[in-house]
Amino acid sequence: MSTAGDRDDAAAGSAAGAGGTRYAAGPPPAVLTLTMNPAVDLCWEVGHLSDVGKSRARVRSVTAGGGGINVARGVARLGGRATAVHTAGGEVGRRLNRLLDHEGIDHVAVGIGGETREALVVFETGARRSHHLVPPGPRLDGAEGRRCLEALERAAGDCRYVVLSGSLPGGLPAGFYASAARRVKATGARVLLDTSGPALCEALAEGVFLLRCNRSEAAELTGRTVRGFDDARAVNNHLLARGAAEIVVTTLGGRGALCTTGRGHTELHAPPLPGEPLSDAGAGDGMVAALTARLAAGEDPADACALGVAVAAASVLTPCAEPFDRRVAESLRPAVEVKR
Repeated sequence: MSTAGDRDDAAAGSAAGAGGTRYAAGPPPAVLTLTMNPAVDLCWEVGHLSDVGKSRARVRSVTAGGGGINVARGVARLGGRATAVHTAGGEVGRRLNRLLDHEGIDHVAVGIGGETREALVVFETGARRSHHLVPPGPRLDGAEGRRCLEALERAAGDCRYVVLSGSLPGGLPAGFYASAARRVKATGARVLLDTSGPALCEALAEGVFLLRCNRSEAAELTGRTVRGFDDARAVNNHLLARGAAEIVVTTLGGRGALCTTGRGHTELHAPPLPGEPLSDAGAGDGMVAALTARLAAGEDPADACALGVAVAAASVLTPCAEPFDRRVAESLRPAVEVKR
């Protein structure tokens, strides 16, 4: 069902990709996500990529993607409720909306003039590996950015946690997520941030509730190499001391993650994988989804992070951009070693 405000969003900008709003029946969602640069993810499966000639492929899946959309999907898979605010433009934007509707993901689409991007994942069944080809996406102007902030602010009124996730499209200032965090905090909601580059640095100057960063992002923030838990402790201490976040989670690939709060550090060691890794593309979004879902349910940050590590491990067992298997994630959770 669409509200008047939602219809205004749909009419603003380019009507071509505005789409509508879909809310499931029941109480307001506990989690809200923002995706400024979503994509329709096309996954093709091929036996082997040939250097010359044609490589015969079949379409394995077509899904709506992008950081915040993936997080909203993950929250729902873990039994929580989430709404995704996202841009949508052109024919691909209309397809994105249809895919989200078909999947049953609550979402608020904000129309833009540019065409929503398509991303391609090619999974080689012979080599058992995925190749991710991701274009930059459309450019947004200042008016489109403001409409997104207004839509986010309206939707955040009933949410306890708001996730700002993924890259920013061209045309938006590096301080866009900082502006979004400021508006969200004014509603009383808590901000979880998962992005990179200048947008990350600007948002941390504003301060957020929780920051998730990987090793390369942590290294960019501090200028020091991050290899293991000792390095992550130094990074997390630095970020907490400067007031960048109340909780910092630095992920360490196959090693696991370090969760740091004002009460100290918790090492979460990744479980042994029951199969071969196929793609790490969804691991970060899966981690954030688990963190947010469990925090929204009132769980301790370290315990929420332990499930996040299990979900990230389950994510790398899935090819292409396919979502994690909840049963696999839950089976891996007891094998996550927790050192407080």
